[in-house]
Amino acid sequence: MTAQRPRRSWLAVRWRQFRNAPRPVFRAVAANLVVAGILGALYLAYDVALTRGARLPGGDLRTLLATLDVLLVLGVGTVVTYLIVPLPRGADARPRRTAWSAALGFFAAVPIAYLVLVVTSQVLHPLFT
Repeated sequence: MTAQRPRRSWLAVRWRQFRNAPRPVFRAVAANLVVAGILGALYLAYDVALTRGARLPGGDLRTLLATLDVLLVLGVGTVVTYLIVPLPRGADARPRRTAWSAALGFFAAVPIAYLVLVVTSQVLHPLFT
């Protein structure tokens, strides 16, 4: 008779899944996080400049820039993920890319774009003003 291993808690299971994420998922999240981080830093610089009283051409375009930020993260994140996340290979050695690679990037980009804007405007912005 073999001794059964104790069941892992919900948190232990999620922690293990987090530490051992599949490569395509990790690459999709990392690609989108890099794109969102760069665009978020540019948005933060613009927002801080306006808050400090800089006169920039076009006036206050924060709403437009936040919208463009999200759209660019979605678009660029999808394309970058499509390019760097091939599907698993079958018998042939060539990497394959399909719309599923792009869909993975898109669905990874949705929460990341939102979270980066929230962190930028609610956490980092008060530190710089």
